[in-house]
Amino acid sequence: MTAAVPLTWLYVPGDRPEVVRKAQDSGADVVIVDLEDAVAPDRKEYARAATAELLSEAAAAVPIHVRVHTEADVLALAGLPGLAELRLPKITHAASVHHIAAVAPGVALCPLLESALGIEHAYSVAASHPQVRAIALGEADLRADLGVREDAGLDWSRSRVVVAARAAGLAPPAQSVFPDVRDLDGLWTSCAHGRALGFLGRAAIHPRQLPAIERAFRPTPQEIEAAAEIVAAAAADEGALALPDGRFVDAAVVAAARRTLALAGE
Repeated sequence: MTAAVPLTWLYVPGDRPEVVRKAQDSGADVVIVDLEDAVAPDRKEYARAATAELLSEAAAAVPIHVRVHTEADVLALAGLPGLAELRLPKITHAASVHHIAAVAPGVALCPLLESALGIEHAYSVAASHPQVRAIALGEADLRADLGVREDAGLDWSRSRVVVAARAAGLAPPAQSVFPDVRDLDGLWTSCAHGRALGFLGRAAIHPRQLPAIERAFRPTPQEIEAAAEIVAAAAADEGALALPDGRFVDAAVVAAARRTLALAGE
């Protein structure tokens, strides 16, 4: 069942429609059909046609997003009943988003920031158009553009995107993919770091990554218990207050506690 707050996005290649259909039963909250990097140049037209055929059906229980490659992809897919969102690669300016929004009116958009210039314009892109529902990083291309060798070298860019999304009134961004599908411990550690930076959820490239992502971003029992205590105390006594253990609680703390309970499904 799709989570009320999505935490997992699973990428699948658009030229393999049988894999796309299988991905809808993988447990991912969202399936992303990729028409860009995952598809060879000589297969892109087939991938577009296969994806259009898939999306011509009614919306599935699991939302389907599509990472497009060209404007021809946008024109072929916009307005199809099974399309939940278009992911726009390598966005650097708000003008590009306005252009796509004009081509695909009413379609939810998620610009991907994958370069230094995209990061510099993160807020203007995030706030560029009402059809923008989220922004996200493309860390592989960004790493290459910046010449970053160590993972920590991306943290400033990550925080910039988190702040831009919040400032534009968007949901917290999801983390970019973790490329080693065998290193589940490394994935969990990376997710925990991303959660500390303000990300919520993560894209995956293999179904085996989904449980680790889910576990990393779901509140722990201790966090749920603490949040419930804060919300109960706030309901009994409006305004700022101190809990029996000395913790100070104000409106911002209560709002954060309510978000934790909502994420936990309580």
